Amino acid sequence: MSRRSGILEFAVLGLLRESPMHGYELRKRLNTSLGVFRAFSYGTLYPCLKTLVANGWLIEEPGSAPEDALAASLAGRRAKIVYRLTAEGKEHFEELLSHTGPDAWEDEHFAARFAFFGQTEREVRMRVLEGRRSRLEERLEKMRASLARTRERLDDYTLELQRHGMESVEREVRWLNELIESERAGRDQRRSDPGGPARDDITSGETDGLPRHRDDTGPDPSDDTVK
Repeated sequence: MSRRSGILEFAVLGLLRESPMHGYELRKRLNTSLGVFRAFSYGTLYPCLKTLVANGWLIEEPGSAPEDALAASLAGRRAKIVYRLTAEGKEHFEELLSHTGPDAWEDEHFAARFAFFGQTEREVRMRVLEGRRSRLEERLEKMRASLARTRERLDDYTLELQRHGMESVEREVRWLNELIESERAGRDQRRSDPGGPARDDITSGETDGLPRHRDDTGPDPSDDTVK
């Protein structure tokens, strides 16, 4: 499995943990909630869905809304497929959420992991954030060393571009420092409250880890149907 397909499977399982969706709605959520997937296509999503179904992590169900079924019938099409997370799929997603290895610190994977921090235990969040910070600090050190070696040979525009890149990494490191301090403050507060929960309460509020977006658009004519 490629790294990018693994990230996509993780994101699909996470979104379907919130609620069942059909393919068009799922693609919209991937585009709007997870910017890393803005460029991917239906040709990427549907093989991923089929793989997850084959693994027993998702099931396919016909759309249940009567108006959808009637519209599909009048148009000569079959009803939409709705994808639902199975108990095995939920267990697999929770296992993926607990992973804190180097892949979780890389650019694309970190963005997907961070989008589901609301469903992730505090200690895991801390390890991912600290790993990401360490990775960026290493990157920043290499960028500074490279700039010091090549500064005299660079024209003004190339030099400015490299400075811009360094500033972007420095901003993310500062942001990570703030997040880590916030996580530590929350952990320390929990430890000082003996009457509080023994285990971190995985955020189960209104967003369930991702912002919810109002869907005011109509169905896509190329939406998934039972083949």
